[in-house]
This record gives sequence, C-alpha cells and structure tokens, in this order.
Amino acid sequence: MDAYVRSATHQGVTSIEFYHPQSNSLPSQTLKELAAAISRAGVDPATKVVVLRSAGEKVFCSGASFDELTAISNEAEGLAFFSGFALVINAMRTCPRFIIGRIQGKCVGGGVGLAAAVDYAIATENADVRLSELAVGIGPFVVGPAVERKLGLSAFSQLSIDAQMWRNAQWAGRKGLFSEVYNSLEDLDEAVSKLAFTLSHYSPQAMHEMKKIFWKGTEHWDTLLLERAAISGRLILSEHSKTAIANFKKKT
Repeated sequence: MDAYVRSATHQGVTSIEFYHPQSNSLPSQTLKELAAAISRAGVDPATKVVVLRSAGEKVFCSGASFDELTAISNEAEGLAFFSGFALVINAMRTCPRFIIGRIQGKCVGGGVGLAAAVDYAIATENADVRLSELAVGIGPFVVGPAVERKLGLSAFSQLSIDAQMWRNAQWAGRKGLFSEVYNSLEDLDEAVSKLAFTLSHYSPQAMHEMKKIFWKGTEHWDTLLLERAAISGRLILSEHSKTAIANFKKKT
C-alpha cells in the first residue's frame, strides 16, 4: 500500500491512523498530513477525544524517512524537513482534545517523540523504544523537549546517549512514557477503546482546561522546536551523517 493518513470519527472518538511501507517512517508529506489531521480534529465539535495509531503490528513508527534525509542538500531543505516534526508535536500540544496513543510496536527516533507527545500512551510489551539520532550524526533535537517533558532529563539523556540500545516497554512504562502496557494487541485495543469511550462522555471544556495545565510551560515551543529543527538541518549535511546514513541503508 501507499503511505496514508486517515481520520474517522465515531461516537465522539476521532481515530487518526498513519502508515508508510517503510516501517511507518515519516516523510515530509506524512508529517504535514498528520499535523493537519490533528489540528482538524481539535476544532471539530464532533470530536471529544483523539486516538493516534499506526497500521501494522511490529512498528508503531520508525521516525524520519531515510530516503528524504539522504536527499537533503542544504540547510534550508534540512530545516524544512525537520520542521515537519515540530508541526506535528505542536499540533498535538495545542490540540484542545486529549490524545490517546495506541502504541502497538517499536518506536524509533521521531516515533518516540510521537509517543511522548500524546497525552496518554497505551502500549504492548513489544513496544521497545530507541532514540537513534546520534548514531546517524544528528541528535533528538526536535522531539527532545517532548521526550524530556514526559520522561525527565535523566531518562531522556540515557536514551539520547546510548543511541544503539533498545529499552523495552516495561522500562518505558516505569519512566512514564507509557501509561499502560499490555501483553497482546487484543488487550491493547480493549484498553484504548475503553478509555476513549469513557473520555468521550466527559466535559470537553474540563478536559481542555486540564490539558492546558498539563502542557503549561511549553508555550514557547512554536519557536523552540523550529530552532531545534535548524540544528538537525545543519548537522544532517555533515560527511559523518551522510556516511552513517548510507551505512545504515546498506544494512537494511
């Protein structure tokens, strides 16, 4: 199948699903569509709660598209690409609805950022996490504020520095990235559906006020994340980064 972002609303619950044939990676177009879908859901009076999910079973999101990373040839293109992650995270941050994350598989790089930016993440025990950016010559600059906000500086530092090491879902749960961890997809879907159904009957105004409190202190992220995107956009042009990405693509 081709890449897509799809939205569907049923009984107050808007489900936003994304897919990419390369392990649910995130090229620029998918990032733009994802940010737009989240923003639309936030202003749709029929939406009381949002569920963010991806297709497939093994990988929730593998982060940045390596094909697009390889094609970046100047700082402007680098800024434009990494700004896509800023758009999505800021759309999630400012969405007046609670966002539940259905995390059915592994999260890499930007995928960890998405899991951190939802308001309540429910995962399976197969949802290992890794911030791999340093291994390809950059760093988790854009998603970093969201990950640090959810996990704290210590755990964020651990993920960022040991960029090759997978942390399992239990670790992510203990650190606060995941709110609940289940053994099977069936149990995951039951938990997601139950919480979404319950929240859909609560006061949207009350939930909006709560979300503003939860995200207090992030009002400057519109600027901060773009500044971080510029750092990644510059570093991705280095020979170190280009060699690392080429070696990674050979392995895959």
